[in-house]
Amino acid sequence: MSRPRRDPDLVRAYVRTGGRSRPSRALDLVTLVVAVQDPAAGASSDARRIIEVCRRGALTLAEVAAYLDLPPSVVKIVAADLLDSGHLVDPTPTDILSEQALLEEVLHGLRALSA
Repeated sequence: MSRPRRDPDLVRAYVRTGGRSRPSRALDLVTLVVAVQDPAAGASSDARRIIEVCRRGALTLAEVAAYLDLPPSVVKIVAADLLDSGHLVDPTPTDILSEQALLEEVLHGLRALSA
């Protein structure tokens, strides 16, 4: 009888988060984040990967988890740490859209309401 093989890439969530099971702040999977700083010298590999993927623009935590193939709970905990340290920010809608684009979105919304 052979022993079951272990997946060498399998790392338990509590190992990735340092034993924590909850983020330091309330985050949803639809929370938008953007990278604004390079990772610190002692940052974990997960933190580095999250910062790297968030350089592309505003992403939800669900998108980050999907791109990196990480459990959403791990992404929420690591992202909360990165938000606390200032490496990630939660952008306001005006940070994402230009002023003209924002006004156009409002105009389209108003037109849809009146139709």
